[in-house]
Amino acid sequence: MPALERLQCSVDIAAPASRIYQVLVGPGTYGQWTSAFGEGLYFEGPWEEGQRIRFLTSSGHGVLSEIAENRAGERLSIRHLGYIDDDGVEDTSSEAIRAWAPAYENYLFTATPQGTRLTVEQDMTDDFASMADTWPKALERLKALCEAPL
Repeated sequence: MPALERLQCSVDIAAPASRIYQVLVGPGTYGQWTSAFGEGLYFEGPWEEGQRIRFLTSSGHGVLSEIAENRAGERLSIRHLGYIDDDGVEDTSSEAIRAWAPAYENYLFTATPQGTRLTVEQDMTDDFASMADTWPKALERLKALCEAPL
């Protein structure tokens, strides 16, 4: 069974935590900052604790998750449970999935004198080592969106 490692990235954003949270989970902005991971990404489902949410590519495959914790502007924790194939079929129990699930993606908001520090923690296997290079790009896009005039 591959071991999960926890990647951690932070960015300082000159905006209040409430603004960052809105941009982070907003249906109109989510695809913009996550485009660092791939074009056309979107989600289906509510950002409510205990609820399932699907993070999908433009072709319809992606990750099935559950909101483990949601304290808007303080902490958001997503529990990844499995994959969704191109036909929309969910896999939460195959050997490949059991090797890493559940994995967590956490967002921590900390007030700073200039605004907010957003820290992301992502559990991953070696298969996703490239995420270490991609997360900083995604966070820079999020920062630009949050700091743009309303």
